[in-house]
Formats: sequence, structure tokens, C-alpha cells
Amino acid sequence: MPVPAPNLYPDFNTIRLSHVCLNVKDLAASRKFYTDILGLQVTDEDDSRIYLRAMEERGHHCVILQKSDQPGTVEVMGFKTFDEDDLDRAEAYFKAKGRPTEWVERPYQGRTLLTSDNIGIPLEFYHKMDRLAPIHQKYALYRGVKPLRIDHFNCFTHDVDASVAFYSDFGFRVTEYTEDEDSKKLWAAWLHRKGGVHDMAFTNGTGPRMHHVAFWVPTPLNIIDLLDLMSTTGYVSNIERGPGRHGISNAFFLYVLDPDGHRIEIYCSDYQTVDPDLEPIKWDLKDPQRQTLWGAPAPESWFKHGTTFAGVETKDSALAASPIIAP
Repeated sequence: MPVPAPNLYPDFNTIRLSHVCLNVKDLAASRKFYTDILGLQVTDEDDSRIYLRAMEERGHHCVILQKSDQPGTVEVMGFKTFDEDDLDRAEAYFKAKGRPTEWVERPYQGRTLLTSDNIGIPLEFYHKMDRLAPIHQKYALYRGVKPLRIDHFNCFTHDVDASVAFYSDFGFRVTEYTEDEDSKKLWAAWLHRKGGVHDMAFTNGTGPRMHHVAFWVPTPLNIIDLLDLMSTTGYVSNIERGPGRHGISNAFFLYVLDPDGHRIEIYCSDYQTVDPDLEPIKWDLKDPQRQTLWGAPAPESWFKHGTTFAGVETKDSALAASPIIAP
């Protein structure tokens, strides 16, 4: 079926994705991976949480590592609104959709609305986050893959059409999508708010689960440097897929797993999508260049492995269509 038309005047204004809270088993092991290997900067830490930001970010954090008795799960995904009044409009919107709403206290954030989407993904919206001094020109701090900013989330959903319709209604715009030619159902879709290819993407499968969180890096050479670093510091088995160039998004990519199995994408070279009337690009599920422009198929783990959201039940997809999978 066709993707829904974008709602250019939504009930509230979401600017972009902001942060994710990942539940982990061993804070020290996770800290080493995210700082020494990936290169994120610690902005605060205690016995239960570590707050991290990337090099171009002025907000206090884009990742929270939280010690948990449910390691390998995701606590919440965060988004920033245009202004403070948007939070009240968001509360009314999600209530009208029958979703739970709650005002929660979050360190380093102002008023924060906790809710969930149509399949149960926990979402929080805020407007104010503590601002930190810029560090993008402090080149002595750059290490690992030199991450500049958080870029997007990708989640498994049991019903891509329903997820796309839900997010389109509050202002997300589809840039690219994959359609199963037999059923005419969506198999995957990429939606944005900030003017890149996506802030949120959905992939068909057992959901809700997080497929990956992605970070933008300066060049493909940074990805090559990361591969060299991981392969010589005990993390070669954490490399899952890539490097390569996606057909969808045109981005250069690498997928790795953190110590708790959370999938991280390192990402660069996609394109601008600011125009509100930009037509989405359609891909066939069986097109080998959809996954990788060079034609290399993804491994089976890439379609099956994901991390659940803490306390959220999953549901299997009824869509039996399958992409091309590496032998």
C-alpha cells in the first residue's frame, strides 16, 4: 500500500531524536567500549549510570548507560521538541491516541513527558536539556571512531504500515521505503524530522525491539580506523556487518555490537531531505542493492537479532516476506 502523506502541520513539533538509555550488566565494561573504542565523551557518572555525548553535541547526553538487572534491554528513546508548550500539546495528543502519559524527573533534563507509541516503544519528549561547552574543536579529545552526533534509531515492528502511519501523523516524513511486491505491505521504512534520511526507521520482524542506534562520523576512513582498533583490542567478534554502502540512504556504514548485545551503527554520507514535498524513494525487497549498493547481502543475525524494551512484550510479524540473506 502507498506510504501515508506527511502531516506537515502536526499537533506538536518534534525537532529530532535526542538520546537513548541502554540497560547494561557491567558499567566498567560498557564505559570502556563507548569511550575508548567508540569515542563518546563522559559528561557525568555514578554507580548506576554513565552519561555520554558525541563531539558536536551541546546537550548533556545522547546515551545513558544504566546498570540493570535486565541487561541487553532498552529503557527509553528520547526526542526534543521545538518549545516548552509542545510538551503539553504532546501530552494531549498521546492521550487522545489512548497511549499512557506521565511526567517524569530526568537528571539534566527539564520537564519530560514519558509515553509510548502504538506498539509499545517507550518514548520521552523534553524541550530543555543542560547545555555544555562546545568541544568539537578540542581535537585532543577525539578518539575511537570520532563520533560527531547521534543520528537515528531503527526498530523492529510486527506491523510496519501501522508504525509508519502512527509516526507520520505527528509529523515524521518518509524518505525511503521497502515494499513487498506480493502483499503490497511495507517491509521497512525510513522517517525523519531533522532533515536527514531518518530519525526513526522501522524494519519488519518481532517487535517492538531496537534494531540499532546510529552515530554520525566524519568520513568512511573513520570507520576503517575503528575496524583496525576493534580487531586489535579484543573486539573483533563484536563486528557484525560491513563496512559497506547502503542502497537505501546512500550511507557508508558499519554495524557492531556492544558488550550487552546492543547493535550500534556507525554512519556517514547520507543526503539532505529538508524539502517538505520530497517524494519518498521506493525499493523492492528483493533488490540486492537495497541493502548494500555493492550487492553484498546482510547476515541472518542482522534480520533476527534485536534488543527488547524493558517490560514491553513483543509480537511476531504476520508478514512472511523475506529479504536476501547471506548464506
